[in-house]
Amino acid sequence: MVRLCRRFYRRCANADLPELQRLATTVETWWPEILAFLHTGITNAGSEGTNRVIKTIARDAYGFRNPGNQRLRTRCATTRRARGHLDARQFR
Repeated sequence: MVRLCRRFYRRCANADLPELQRLATTVETWWPEILAFLHTGITNAGSEGTNRVIKTIARDAYGFRNPGNQRLRTRCATTRRARGHLDARQFR
């Protein structure tokens, strides 16, 4: 595996393309995390997706005058199973 990584880095460096050199730098920086995924198959994709939804909904709800409604809208978007259990009165 180490031999293949070195060959990859060497080929990217010799390609004289800035994009490939950036790719090699990124892969080298993230290599421990990449290797952990290859060994375990565990990712943080679920939490990253949830964070993206929260940011998008919060951005859409920014104009709400009541901060409780903004929080409620964000929670509704990220807690599909519990939507029926949310009550706007608890955020006032």
